[in-house]
Amino acid sequence: MDTPPVRQGQWLGSPWTRGPAAALAGAVPALAFPAPSWWWLAYVALVPWLLLVRSAPTWRRAALDGWLGGTGFMLAVHQWLLPSLHVFILVLALLLGALWAPWGVLVRALLGGAPPAGGAAREGSARTAPGGAPADGRRRVTGGRCAAVLVLVPSGWLMVELVRSWEYLGGPWGLLGASQWQVPPALRLASIGGVWLLSLLIVAVNTAVAELIARPAARLPAVAGLLVCALAAGAAWFWAPVPRITGTVRVAVVQPGPTGPPSARLARGEALTRSLAGHGVRLIVWGESSLYKDPADHPALAARLAALARQTGADLLINADSPQAGRPGISKSAVLIGPDGPTGDRYAKMRLVPFGEYIPFRSVLGWATRVGKAATSDRVRGTRPVVMPVATAGGLRIGPLVCFESAFPDMSRHLVRDGARVLVAQSSTSTFQDSWAPAQHASLAALRAAETWRPVMHATLTGISAVYGPRGEPIGERLGTDRSTAAVYDLPLAEGTSPYTRFGDWAVYGAVGALLLAGGYAGLRALSRRPARGRR
Repeated sequence: MDTPPVRQGQWLGSPWTRGPAAALAGAVPALAFPAPSWWWLAYVALVPWLLLVRSAPTWRRAALDGWLGGTGFMLAVHQWLLPSLHVFILVLALLLGALWAPWGVLVRALLGGAPPAGGAAREGSARTAPGGAPADGRRRVTGGRCAAVLVLVPSGWLMVELVRSWEYLGGPWGLLGASQWQVPPALRLASIGGVWLLSLLIVAVNTAVAELIARPAARLPAVAGLLVCALAAGAAWFWAPVPRITGTVRVAVVQPGPTGPPSARLARGEALTRSLAGHGVRLIVWGESSLYKDPADHPALAARLAALARQTGADLLINADSPQAGRPGISKSAVLIGPDGPTGDRYAKMRLVPFGEYIPFRSVLGWATRVGKAATSDRVRGTRPVVMPVATAGGLRIGPLVCFESAFPDMSRHLVRDGARVLVAQSSTSTFQDSWAPAQHASLAALRAAETWRPVMHATLTGISAVYGPRGEPIGERLGTDRSTAAVYDLPLAEGTSPYTRFGDWAVYGAVGALLLAGGYAGLRALSRRPARGRR
């Protein structure tokens, strides 16, 4: 039996209850991400939202349900920004949530929408109109149609993720596939198709479950779809290629913790670094904004850092949030310090955090600084990625990323293709110390490691710092937000090129192709059904 129609007066029939229900349904998937990390919830978290959108009485209502659900999702995964942006976070969530409005229309079209009044008859027994379509507006449930639903609904979701991943719209924070950062079979899939493939799989499972609930006549195709998803994950786990481990390098992370002014932070960082002498460390990484002066422009500071490098026998990768001589403005730069001082290798952050490090269209949106802690001045963007050789580690080539950039799959992939054998993300989430943000940010390193077959060091000022091996597996201890310490890691190095590194975002291209083919097919069918001009 199909789902009964929603009558006016029932709670889902009222816009005053349906709107909040859509927003709450959209917020549910946020629980799959850290800090809760209920990763298993991701596979059914979209079902209430899908069922709600499916029951929309009109296309406009389906678009609104998609918009409000998207708004709830964006608010939930970015709730830690509330103390900084205040009411402006609602404005941003509404703007980005609108990306899900077309997805809502797509869901209603593919999952059948709400049947018309009196349409509770068994599917397949309805009268048919000329051309084979049911006369009451419902669609027959066929294996081909269900297969199309299981491909197109996830593809539509992926287009939303792709658009909102643009750095100027906030970047890829909270991609659904990233919720699986601690699941080994999922990480194996990420090495094949990146986080995008995981998102497709998760939405496909949710769609199949929604079909089972809403349309019992689709039971066999939906179960078949679930089996295909399970077999794909199983096949990836057993037969997908894995990186070849070729040795280890000893590295360290310095996490000074919340230490007050920059001078106190520097003093604590120096003391922790000195404690690493004699441990055989070859690279020591400090967090983002660990310095507010550029060592290249301050000889005394450069000499202090070089002395640390000599004492520990390791190169230091620090991060300077400061002006650079000869360049206007302030940039965030990863700077490599050797026993003789700055090596000349530096990388300036290319992708800045909207409102945190710059305000887009400041002349229009500059009022955000009056209602929250938005950037009072814009940081200067770097121009190119950089791969740095670490002399004390035998020329080991590292690829630095700064904070937010670890969320972008394409940046780590580019660095690995340029020869990086270790990815290093320097971060600082001290503003959001007691929120879900530090845990979620640290989890992204596991995805980047699995995608590229390269170990990732996620080093922060105040936690959470973490290190992951070439398969995304955790290495050593995880430094929480309550720690002020230095930690040593024996980092496994790997050779080989992962399928994702080699072939890139093929899952995204496949989703685009599927939607284009479906759109073309629907257009041709519509043209073929149009009566010929002049026909009476």
